[in-house]
Amino acid sequence: MVLNVIGINMNIEHELSNWNGKSASDIQAIYDNYHSEPSFDETIIKLSLSLAHERGATWLLKTWLEAENTLESSQITSLYGAFKQLEYWESKLHMLQCIPFMPIAKKNKNVVYNFLRWTLTDQNKFVRAWSYNGFYELSKQHPEYLDETKQYFDMAMRDEAPSVKARIRNILKKGF
Repeated sequence: MVLNVIGINMNIEHELSNWNGKSASDIQAIYDNYHSEPSFDETIIKLSLSLAHERGATWLLKTWLEAENTLESSQITSLYGAFKQLEYWESKLHMLQCIPFMPIAKKNKNVVYNFLRWTLTDQNKFVRAWSYNGFYELSKQHPEYLDETKQYFDMAMRDEAPSVKARIRNILKKGF
């Protein structure tokens, strides 16, 4: 079994290293080749923490979670703890898109909050849009953030790009 885990790590790592960072079909092929491996979650978490692989690995993680897979609470804590080291806007976006699939434990709420505050001012409008979504998820699970989140939404509806406003309107349709 150890050999199999090492094999999947090396193969995904090699394929992510060769991925050009742009081809959707290539990253999808990597996902299709490995997502059913027993150690897939551990492998992509490890690779998400690597600067050289974070863009691709976070995409793989997001896609895996969207397919109704789940992480252990210790894995979620590890990922939340690594938020501050994300370098690329794509990685930040992917991790923001993972938040709805990763419950925010009380011990992680400050880390998530700080990440959301940081990404709320990101230059990339998609990152900002999903940061607002992250605040929605945080305030749903921890109501002490509700008033602040509503204030952010009000400001965004006045000042943000149309795509960010559209994301907020989608959140408001949920009954927020």
